[in-house]
Amino acid sequence: MPPLPEDSPSLIGEDDRDTAVRRLQEAYAEGLITDEELDERLHRVLTAKAQSELVSALASLPEEQPGATSTIAVAGGRIKRRGVWRVPRFLKVESAFGRVRLDLSQAVIEHPVVDIELQLGTGRVKITVPRDAVVDVEGLRTGWKDVRYKVRLHSRPGGPTIRISGAMEFGRLTIRHARR
Repeated sequence: MPPLPEDSPSLIGEDDRDTAVRRLQEAYAEGLITDEELDERLHRVLTAKAQSELVSALASLPEEQPGATSTIAVAGGRIKRRGVWRVPRFLKVESAFGRVRLDLSQAVIEHPVVDIELQLGTGRVKITVPRDAVVDVEGLRTGWKDVRYKVRLHSRPGGPTIRISGAMEFGRLTIRHARR
């Protein structure tokens, strides 16, 4: 395929568009942009045809830290985090076999949005989130079992958003809100 002429705009893919939307949502959640700015910038991102239009919609936002993902990985065995521990902005959990237990109820969560990526073969996963957390599991693909999560009806505003994504082949994910 011949290279594009230098004056033609570089086209954008859906991944680029999705990343731009996520960055705008995070900037809004962190108070970096107003409601009006979010609406205007989202419109620009969703209607963009060229990479330069995405770049201009994200102008003035802080750069993403590329190496900011923390990874917990084991081939087999258990992964367990509970009590007081600092939750990173991006957490990747990898396990071929075994159980995973993440208890965020007493954890130090400094970010309005926490992304947890699960890359799991078999085993059970239990995640306990703070009472006022909002949980999003739309980005998670499950192979064999479904996700057990009962949306909390009466949560107070201001809690963190916990986004769970990735893939689970065999096993079950159970998410619960802390009782206190």
